[in-house]
Amino acid sequence: MKSRDKRQGIVLVHTGEGKGKSSSAFGVAFRAAGWGMKVCVIQFIKGKWKTGEERAAKKFDNIEWHALGDGFTWDTKNPEQDIKTSRGIWELCKEKVRSHEFDLLVFDEINYCSGYGWITGEEIAAFIREEKPKWMHMVLTGRGAAPEVIEVADTVTEMKMVKHAYESGISATQGIEF
Repeated sequence: MKSRDKRQGIVLVHTGEGKGKSSSAFGVAFRAAGWGMKVCVIQFIKGKWKTGEERAAKKFDNIEWHALGDGFTWDTKNPEQDIKTSRGIWELCKEKVRSHEFDLLVFDEINYCSGYGWITGEEIAAFIREEKPKWMHMVLTGRGAAPEVIEVADTVTEMKMVKHAYESGISATQGIEF
């Protein structure tokens, strides 16, 4: 593994309407952990969910996992609380970047928060431009990535939905969606 002083950090954005944004980010997280990198995953939405990816991460001593948030925002009963929670999670993200402790940070579903206007795309992009260390990798996931976030990223992948099991009445499946 390249030392930090010789590494060019990459910012990846996984966005779009299709499935696989978070799953892809977690694949990157496990890959980096496998190489001995220190990884931090911060989830903005899936706070109370029990997920296979979080269970798997506990088997690594170099992955720190924060499943936060108030649940899926389209079911919200209290948008003011969702904003407050998202802003608090964003502060944790900035704290983890500033700590310089991690080689890779995953901000899962942050793009949703930006899409709802709770954290602006410019705010996210400015923080990445101004404060992300040159050697640090980041992955930002969620539908509707802001143009400013897309602009600051090195690699952007848009997941396109062609077909989804949910359309056939199959609900979220353990081991596939969570």
